[in-house]
Amino acid sequence: MSDVQTGTVTTKVPSRLDRLPWSRWHWMIVIGLGTVWILDGLEVTIVGNLSGQISKPGSGLDITQSQISGFGAAIYVLGACLGALFFGWLTDRFGRKKLFMITLGTYLVATAMTALSFAPWWFFLFRFLTGFGIGGEYAAINSAIDELIPSRHRGMIDIVINGTYWAGAAAGALLTVPATNDLPVNVGWRLCFGLGVVLGVVVLLVRRNVPESPRWLFIHGRERDAEELVDGIEQEVEQETGAQLAEPDRSITIRQRKTIGFITIARTMFTLYPRRTILGFSLFIGQAFLYNAITFGYAQILATFFHVKTNPGYYFAVIAVGNLLGPLLLARLFDTIGRKPMIAGTYLLSGLLLLGTAYLFDRGSLTATTMTACWCVVLFFASAGASAAYLTVSEVFPMETRALAIAFFYAIGTGAGGIAGPLLFSSLVSTGKVADTVVAFSIGAALMILAGIVEIFLGVKAERRSLEDIAQPLTATDTGPAGQAAPQVRTAG
Repeated sequence: MSDVQTGTVTTKVPSRLDRLPWSRWHWMIVIGLGTVWILDGLEVTIVGNLSGQISKPGSGLDITQSQISGFGAAIYVLGACLGALFFGWLTDRFGRKKLFMITLGTYLVATAMTALSFAPWWFFLFRFLTGFGIGGEYAAINSAIDELIPSRHRGMIDIVINGTYWAGAAAGALLTVPATNDLPVNVGWRLCFGLGVVLGVVVLLVRRNVPESPRWLFIHGRERDAEELVDGIEQEVEQETGAQLAEPDRSITIRQRKTIGFITIARTMFTLYPRRTILGFSLFIGQAFLYNAITFGYAQILATFFHVKTNPGYYFAVIAVGNLLGPLLLARLFDTIGRKPMIAGTYLLSGLLLLGTAYLFDRGSLTATTMTACWCVVLFFASAGASAAYLTVSEVFPMETRALAIAFFYAIGTGAGGIAGPLLFSSLVSTGKVADTVVAFSIGAALMILAGIVEIFLGVKAERRSLEDIAQPLTATDTGPAGQAAPQVRTAG
């Protein structure tokens, strides 16, 4: 595919968006786009905690718990990786809004079909397609959020939104308790999947009001639409606040293009920004291995080593709360203290704490309750760091490649850690040997520590900076120091 240029335009749209005060309009963006992470958390946790229930005789599926937490988890993640790449490419080409409607629709249909599973092949097929839709969401949603949220709030909002995954995880964990105790074995797990569909429809209705990214519009030859959209946003904000917005003095000149070729994107990542590419891989592989292994396998750990075979949802709900509190309480620090110290600190601390947990587990010092408490503390820090991994790759590459960059790192990092993690973790835990599970813990800890070290040396100081300052658009005509878009005073738009 070749690049197709359509003209040149000078615009103040990025500066106009970045200088907006927080308003109801921004809350609409957060609710319409951010709530999908709740669905993802709900989805993954339901499967992990219901694996024992689904594998029981009479469930309607002739399947084992190991198949669900191992191959079933891996096929879901594989679908997410491929969906991220496919929809990420479409998102950069056809726009954020079209794709974040399509990806959510894909998730809804596939989840409904999962609830109707009658054979393992059907279950695995629609787990793959559910992941396919969720993977597309990661690319479309993260790029849209970063382009619509003011720079001074971007870090906090992005991390909190990614962290809300664990609100869904906590809800999913608690939801599985009555499903396993109070309902017939072949009904409860199906209703849990059905609830995910209902919540998804509500999100879809809210999302209809979320606009296209003005940044995407002006780069793709629709500068008039971008200006009119921002005009409307400013009017809404001024009516709400009662104050007139000051005119920004920065503009950027863009060579508009309908499409950006794959060669251009690859050259951008591996030639123009090789250090940032290594950073993205490191952050994603570390968090993906840790999180996918634990998310899909914690119920198996409880059953194998602590003989907790009923109501594992209570334990996972505690872990989910710890994961949720991490981003909620630490997110603001990523904008104030800074990206590098906070990302490196959360990765390193969570890795060291996990090694401590592995040591206590190996000594036989933990019960189901104390193991859960240890994981809660580990993941308090790991969750904020993992959320910052998505923030990092969504803001350190040029706008034209943003969605595909997110997809690329998500697919490669999650493919390496998210597919290998559940398979390796499940096989090690299923042996019933403490030493094998300690090895799994130690691998996850080592990858998090290594990623933290990479952040120290290769991290980017992106806090409170415009996206165009962090990474100059490929189509920009003016270049300032260190590859930044040069600040200019212009009269147009």
